[in-house]
Amino acid sequence: MGMAQLRPVHEEVSYDTNLAALDVAHLYKTFVKKKGKQRLFGAETKKVVAVEDVSFKVNRREIYGVLGPNGSGKSTLIRMLSTLLIPNSGEAKIFGLDLQKDEADIRKLLNRVSVDAAFYKKLSPRENLLYSARLYGLNPGEADVKSLNILKRLGLREKAYYEPLEEMSRGMQQKVAIARAFLTAPVLLLLDEPTTGLDPKSRRDVQEFILELRDDHDATILLTTHDMPEAERLCERIAFISQGKIVAEGTSEELKSLVDGAVTLEDAFIELTGEALHEDE
Repeated sequence: MGMAQLRPVHEEVSYDTNLAALDVAHLYKTFVKKKGKQRLFGAETKKVVAVEDVSFKVNRREIYGVLGPNGSGKSTLIRMLSTLLIPNSGEAKIFGLDLQKDEADIRKLLNRVSVDAAFYKKLSPRENLLYSARLYGLNPGEADVKSLNILKRLGLREKAYYEPLEEMSRGMQQKVAIARAFLTAPVLLLLDEPTTGLDPKSRRDVQEFILELRDDHDATILLTTHDMPEAERLCERIAFISQGKIVAEGTSEELKSLVDGAVTLEDAFIELTGEALHEDE
């Protein structure tokens, strides 16, 4: 039996594009951590709230930013929306499909890029991407052409397409992660700090490709970041998240208008959350 033609996997799913691309209501997630010395048995534990009563909506073809420092709950939120974590309570719907009840279908609608994307580092980008294509039942020949075209668009040299990933910079590896995510033509793309640690040119290449995805491929994008200029450049609306809670939401200008004398988005963030953005904690 031959492989299926390269076609968006979301075509296999029935969903309503007239509804919000993403509708999140009162999501709540806690973790249990050990206190003091880490012992196998008998250690005291404490409950840590990672995401607390988070609600927001994202419209079709919108780039929506969730902006906050490390440890604010951004990545936990993304992992719940990508079905990797189960929320304690609350719900989320993607074009009307329920995150938990319709998990299998939702996985065909979305893809995710994380700051620590996993690969088979001994293999080349081509080998990694063709492996992913086979998992989705895509035609390897067509996937090969599409993968190379995406990576060229992101500024990767064609020669590097055939070299081991372990010999590449983190910026180049992140471009491969973006190509892998877009290979399935997702209708919802979850980008968890996709440009963190990239050099300025790679950062701009990725940002321009994100805008292209929105404009030319009918993609809705949820972007988490702690980069203020990136959020202002890419996002129609932005949510400030701090200690697991969304404390403000709006356009960049609306957020700045909430604080008297705020000149920059960072001014507004610090005043509204009481903390600064830091790349490392």
